[in-house]
Amino acid sequence: MERLRRTMMFVPGMNAAMLRDAPLYGADSIMFDLEDAVSLREKDAARILVHFALRTFDYSNVETVVRINGLDSTGSQDIEAMVTARVNVIRLPKTETAQDIIDVDKVITEMEKKHGIPVGTTRMMAAIESAEGVLNAREIAKASDRLIGIALGAEDYVTNMKTKRYPDGQELFFARSYILHAARAAGIAAIDTVFSDVNDMEGFAREVELIKQLGFDGKSVINPRQIPIVNKIYAPTEKEINHAKDVIRAIREAEAKSSGVISLNGKMVDKPIVERAERVIALALAANLISKEEI
Repeated sequence: MERLRRTMMFVPGMNAAMLRDAPLYGADSIMFDLEDAVSLREKDAARILVHFALRTFDYSNVETVVRINGLDSTGSQDIEAMVTARVNVIRLPKTETAQDIIDVDKVITEMEKKHGIPVGTTRMMAAIESAEGVLNAREIAKASDRLIGIALGAEDYVTNMKTKRYPDGQELFFARSYILHAARAAGIAAIDTVFSDVNDMEGFAREVELIKQLGFDGKSVINPRQIPIVNKIYAPTEKEINHAKDVIRAIREAEAKSSGVISLNGKMVDKPIVERAERVIALALAANLISKEEI
């Protein structure tokens, strides 16, 4: 089953306490930020601190992501430090073209070879934060085999579009839809943007409901209090879980009979139904609604 990315929590690279406590928050992915959350004079210190954290603390099954600075800044230094620290994913900010991905992929490959790390170990994701990036999302999403996902960065995007964030999110509808389609066409994850008002939990929940309906894999979050809300909304219902269990059992029965035909209650079970059932089971396991023994 694919890795769940319901929540990707931003952690400032200079916040030592949050770096230490990050695995306790319950996010599926933790994104250590070396870019916007770090002042220019603290870039080197943040890089060293995040490298130390990745080498020292036990993040268990939590996916570790680092948002680097651009290659026109300290990006190459960030990449070398994070590759040697064995981060799971390097996230490129402000991605506008497929060439941006290709350039970062090349540096990652160089660093893996330099330090004796198998080429391809370090994965990538891209943040799309401008009109140019949105319109190039399809090419960006297919630019590298390392790429595991693309994400919308709404604050820079709405500024670029000469608008602002609104409660109903209509200003983001095209960007969300296009990025989501690009991700699905490439077979990678699509992560929605942050909701910056941590005191408006009702508004946050409405936005999570929307992005789940659209089909996003999950949402970027900036506060641990947002994580349980996302997990609750993404949790499948009892009816969905029971149907998924029936589909999985039907698959196993067909396999036991060496049959290529899978049926459930007299109806054929095709690939989309199987894939939906597998995702429901993964979400139910992650939400502790079922145990592995029940599958």
